[in-house]
Amino acid sequence: MQFNLSAKKATLLGCTAPITWGLSVSFIKGITDYLGVGRGLAITYTLSFIIVFFLFGLPNLQKIPWKYYLCGLGSAITCSMSFAFSLALSQGGTQAMEVGMINYLWPSLTILFAVIFNHQKAKWWLGIGMVGAIYGICIVLSGNVLVDFKGMYFHILENPLSYFLGLTAAISWAAYSNFTKAWSRGENPTVLVFAADVIIFNVLNLSGVEVPKDFTWFGLGIAVLAALVLGFAYGFWTIGVQKGNITILSIVSYFTPVLSCVFASIFIGAQLTGAFWIGVGMVVVASFICWRATI
Repeated sequence: MQFNLSAKKATLLGCTAPITWGLSVSFIKGITDYLGVGRGLAITYTLSFIIVFFLFGLPNLQKIPWKYYLCGLGSAITCSMSFAFSLALSQGGTQAMEVGMINYLWPSLTILFAVIFNHQKAKWWLGIGMVGAIYGICIVLSGNVLVDFKGMYFHILENPLSYFLGLTAAISWAAYSNFTKAWSRGENPTVLVFAADVIIFNVLNLSGVEVPKDFTWFGLGIAVLAALVLGFAYGFWTIGVQKGNITILSIVSYFTPVLSCVFASIFIGAQLTGAFWIGVGMVVVASFICWRATI
């Protein structure tokens, strides 16, 4: 399906994605807890693939350059895998939100990569925004506004792979957004991304490497809701970054961490301290500074 939209409408459509992504941490964590990584994500991404296929159809494969297949789709698939496994490996709702907050570095990184790779003009205080975003994450991980870096280091060592995958997801998604802007030639590759995800998660599900969990209708319900959120969000975000204003999209995305924390407190029992919320606020403000640096 082709969407002939003005830049304003494409931007508005893309702005719906970060809002719904506020649910993604809670959904993915719930899916992996109730259904398992392989089965749960295989169901979720299969349903999402069906949604995006009927919504967007196949892109013109001959029009897309090979460098985008390698770098653009590669970074999107890396993000999907890293994000899912970072949450699946997290221990409890609070740690899942810590991992999720690391992933929310992607708005600032998206702007930084736009400056580096897409020749986006920026003011010198972009660096201040990036440092502020990173410091906000340090507050989240240390549990103290005056960051205890030694304590934060040992905290990360409790589950280093989960935190590392969260950071990988952030970097990969920022890269995907910029590769799509630069090289997709107006084609929406969302269905290709989900097709690859479907294959990977179904192979994992059928491989038997994971101890199967008992099937629950509640878990299936979460998987269906997550599929709707992921399918529409990925597709609409891609339209936004292709035809809309990427800096405006980044502004809206700054509020995703706040929504994510609210939902996590409700759905997965995350116990978020005052310092955690201060860190979240600093990430949001720092992301806004990064955006202002591009005006």
